[in-house]
This record gives sequence, structure tokens and C-alpha cells, in this order.
Amino acid sequence: MPTNEVAFSIARHAAWAPGVASSDAWAAWADAPWPLAMGEEPKVAAMPAMLRRRAGFLGRMALEVAYACLDGQTDVPTVFCSRHGEVGRSIDLLSDLARGEPLSPTAFGLAVHNASAGLFSIARADRANHVALAGGTATVEHAVIEACGMLADGAPSVLLVACDAPLPELLARFEDCDEQPWAFAWTMTAAGARPLRLSWEGATDSGDAARTPGGLDVLRFQLGAAGALVRHTGAMRWTWSRDA
Repeated sequence: MPTNEVAFSIARHAAWAPGVASSDAWAAWADAPWPLAMGEEPKVAAMPAMLRRRAGFLGRMALEVAYACLDGQTDVPTVFCSRHGEVGRSIDLLSDLARGEPLSPTAFGLAVHNASAGLFSIARADRANHVALAGGTATVEHAVIEACGMLADGAPSVLLVACDAPLPELLARFEDCDEQPWAFAWTMTAAGARPLRLSWEGATDSGDAARTPGGLDVLRFQLGAAGALVRHTGAMRWTWSRDA
């Protein structure tokens, strides 16, 4: 396999957004996407209430799909990824700091990028390795490369959890795409029949500016039947494909 390509199979998958939870709803969205809007929160019924209450909206979305995708499995390494993470909690902490108020250790602990991964492992008493990362507009691509590295190191399967949501009002003017609330999870395994492939290369042509969040473009590709998806992020060209 080329050094600028990874391949993998998806053994199980789950996705959640306000008003879009069932497989039929996601199939309809993938066929003709509509803007996803903020609204109801996922129930995350599988998590003990004391821990569930700590999770914010973004974390609940991530946890909902993580539980649905693993379905009781343990000892599966996980990669959680989000471009923005719990940025709203960070703004609250900075606002407290600006007002000279004491910072809450609990609020800080839930603002870090691996907060959802930590809650997930604590709730399930699961000591499997977990990683949390952000990679700008190519966050999902970098997470897939990380997960494939774990598979190459011998992990039978890896859970990938991706999520994001619109930025808080204070930062909304910095949005460079139509941010929407979404989360999906894949149980990834070594490439089998008709695997997904991801390759990358430097590109001088930045392509057309995408208005859909990259994670949603990737999710639509995974759910649909298209043979390829090409995404440009900065000076990189990412090509998603599947064997015919």
C-alpha cells in the first residue's frame, strides 16, 4: 500500500443529529442533505445519570453514537475527534477569569478535548487506549489515519467518534463553513471486502471553498453510493474512495 494511503472496513456505524437518529432518516439525509439545526439532546440512556449530567450537548452527541456503535464491547481503543471541541466551556472559563472569579476544576476537566473520551471510559470501567485530536478542517481525515495506525499496530478493531456543533455566539463570526450539530461513530477493522480508502497529497489548487463541514461530507460519502469524494483543506487534497 502507498505511504500516502490507508484502507479499512467499517464493521458497525452510528450517527446522531437533532431530529435525525434512525438509519432511515440518515439515508434520506444522505440522498438529499438538509441543514441540521440545534435542538433536542440525545438521551445517552446507556450512561449512568451521574456521569451523563456532566456532558454538554457536544459530549452527549459523541457519547450517544459511541455507545450505539460499540454495543457493549470493551477493550476497543478509541479515537475521539472534533474540530472545535467543548469551546463553549472554554469561553465560560475565560469569562470567569476575566471577571476575576475562581475557576471550577470540574468545568476545566470537562473543557479539555478528551473529556468525552474520559467520561466514556470511566462509565464503562474500560481501560482501553483512547486518543482525542483536532486537525482543523481535516480533523476526520487525521483521525482516520490515527485509527488505521492502531489497526496496523495489531488492534483487532478501533472505535472512531467524530462530532462538532456550531460555534458559540462570541466566535460565530469566525466560522468558515455552515457549522451544524452532528456526530458519527465507526467501528473500524482491517480492510476486508470493498474497503474504504483514504489517500492524500499536497495540492496547489485549493478547489472550491466547501460550505458543508468536512465531517458531514465524509459521513454522506460513507452512507451513500458514490465511488469517490475529493476534499481540499489548505494545501492538501484528500481522496476518499471505495472499491467497486
